[in-house]
Amino acid sequence: MATTDSTTRPKVSLITPDPGADEARRRGLRQMRTVAVGLLLLAACVYVATLGRDGAWGFVNAGAEASMVGAIADWFAVTALFKHPLGLPIPHTALVPKRKDELGKGLEEFVGENFLQEEIIRDRVAAATISARVGDWLADPVNARRVVDEASDVAAIALDKVRDDHVADLVTQALVPRFREEPIAPLLGTTLMEVLRDDLHHGVVDLALDEMHRWLVDNPETFSQVLEERAPWWTPTRLNDAVTSRLHVQALAWLEDIRDDPHHRAREALDSMLGQLAADLLHDRETQERAEAFKERLLDHPQVVTTAISLWKAMRAALLASVQDREGAVRQRLLLELNQFSQRLRDDAALRERLDRTAADLTVFMVARYGAELTTVITTTIERWDGKEAARRIELHVGKDLQFIRINGTIVGGLVGVLIHAFSVLVH
Repeated sequence: MATTDSTTRPKVSLITPDPGADEARRRGLRQMRTVAVGLLLLAACVYVATLGRDGAWGFVNAGAEASMVGAIADWFAVTALFKHPLGLPIPHTALVPKRKDELGKGLEEFVGENFLQEEIIRDRVAAATISARVGDWLADPVNARRVVDEASDVAAIALDKVRDDHVADLVTQALVPRFREEPIAPLLGTTLMEVLRDDLHHGVVDLALDEMHRWLVDNPETFSQVLEERAPWWTPTRLNDAVTSRLHVQALAWLEDIRDDPHHRAREALDSMLGQLAADLLHDRETQERAEAFKERLLDHPQVVTTAISLWKAMRAALLASVQDREGAVRQRLLLELNQFSQRLRDDAALRERLDRTAADLTVFMVARYGAELTTVITTTIERWDGKEAARRIELHVGKDLQFIRINGTIVGGLVGVLIHAFSVLVH
């Protein structure tokens, strides 16, 4: 990938996020400049007024002279940071416009070396007590309701964005090819083996027996009609009635025996048949080939996509109705879970410690993996700034405090001047 050198990268203007705050900074900077210049002018006036005088006035004159020197020297130093003093191209002046890229690189290294260290990050995350704050925040019903509402709105928007053609593409381009590649026989065999091992199928068998028994009890006429339709035409009606009635009684008794006896021969036969099917699916090539052929026929059927879309529509409609209902079961369940979670966060110190440690680990991982990219933003951004405008903006933010350097230079210079003059008097 081609890169753009910082010297050829187009410069951008700095964005002013708060013009009102900038105007207040500008006023403060002007006021402090006025104070610094006023002290320099005062020192100059005192120097001129006491020029050539001896005695105590000599000390005043020496102090005023040194104050002017200190004030001018510090003015030069502060001004040289942002521009050329008096517009003269003096070497090593206008440092910010000229060397902003180097300053940005140094700032990047400073942040990386002093702030993005594992010990510092872990200390700050621990001091933040994130889990405790989250627990206290979620304990407020208004905040919990807000979280649920926001999550529900996002879920509704996401569900609404999924169209039928998206589901069709997912099925035809992702799921069906994946199912074709995956052998179905081992999966079915293993699943069936686990079902038999845990006796999970017994519940299904019991349910089926109950339903069949209930249907026979409630529909004896239908049972008789089905059998009579298959009886020879010449069979006497009385004989048909006797036979169908007897078969109905025997069928009920047989189902009751199977239902009530967990060790019935029919149940054992079913278990044996299912066990053999599971073994064949895992080890018998012919059975595996038949299972794969059935899978291919099923995947080739055009109804697969239609059924998937229909299922998605039904599920989406149910989910949308649930998340959009402010008093619906889904939102109420989410509120209950949030309340329980916030209560656990407040009561369980071990859970808080575990979550804070996880948050620290995650932050350390993110910084270790992406910290260099994050700090590079500093250099990249500063390189794109216009040098003169960057200098003006930086001066606007820190120039007020830098004026204290000029003020202190004026005062300290005057004191040093008095001391030097006193030393000169004592020597002579």
